[in-house]
Amino acid sequence: MATKIAFFGTKPYDRESFDQANEAYGFDIRYFKGHLTPESAILAQGAAAVCIFVNDTADAAAIHALKEQGVPLIALRCAGFNNVDLEAAARDGITVVRVPAYSPYAVAEHAVALMLALNRKIHRAYWRTRDGNFALHGLMGFDMHGKTAGIIGTGKIARILIRILRGFGMEVLGYDLYPDEAFAREVGMRYVTLDELYAQSDIISLHCPLTEQTRYLIDSSAIERMKPGVVLINTGRGQLIHSQALIDGLKEKKIGAAGLDVYEEEGDYFYEDKSDKIIDDDTLARLLSFNNVIVTSHQGFFTREALANIAETTLSNIRDFTEGRPLANEVPTGR
Repeated sequence: MATKIAFFGTKPYDRESFDQANEAYGFDIRYFKGHLTPESAILAQGAAAVCIFVNDTADAAAIHALKEQGVPLIALRCAGFNNVDLEAAARDGITVVRVPAYSPYAVAEHAVALMLALNRKIHRAYWRTRDGNFALHGLMGFDMHGKTAGIIGTGKIARILIRILRGFGMEVLGYDLYPDEAFAREVGMRYVTLDELYAQSDIISLHCPLTEQTRYLIDSSAIERMKPGVVLINTGRGQLIHSQALIDGLKEKKIGAAGLDVYEEEGDYFYEDKSDKIIDDDTLARLLSFNNVIVTSHQGFFTREALANIAETTLSNIRDFTEGRPLANEVPTGR
């Protein structure tokens, strides 16, 4: 009998990529549209693993419900794991694995797309020309060449982004708790303090993990220290930015534009079609009202190559667990 896996929060593109990858594994995959909750955990009865995404919440109650259904493994089909109560997983003896990397190029290139669209007002030009308005007033941008980009966090995604921006002829400043001076010399960037980065950067892009130390890293104090008219890009985690502080910065013209692929309260909206409903999140609605803000639905990862890598790594993680092999992508739970 094939090993059963219960997938929660699935979309058509999940089915397509995982069905294709599963031809080499032969798992019995059960797809469910709904998110994982303590009530929906019963759907995983008899499963060797449940597979969830960033907008599923594996809190203590959901994890305990999985334990009661005999599920020994949570397989995240994403890199982040802040939506999993790791202490609860440790208590209930449930192992957690993830996909640490799937396509750093995808996210880096999306960050560049947001920069270019905001700078050259591509989204506004599109709206205008669709209505027959070919005027250029209000669409002026700036040369990226010669400007300064500040990159907070210099991991795999950021390093690809840095190479792209250096190719534009930009100066690049980096901030990281663990600076890699050899990489900096190789690409021609400089590590600086956060205050220096804020003061000198024309564009700031966030690529650090979400931790207690980085939650609301970009708050009113940080924004006050930034260069007037700065373009702020976030393709990392929503809670890196304090949304109300961002709104205030936009209203005061301190922030010239913002490109957000993530939002701190995105769980109820992102990946869902809400076009026939009123957005009752006042903060999100306010952000969407600015013509110098672009919000995308956490789609930075969304390329064919990334989806194929996610499916392959996820199924490989599950096979390693079921066959008792070492787990290269296990998330430590403190057990």
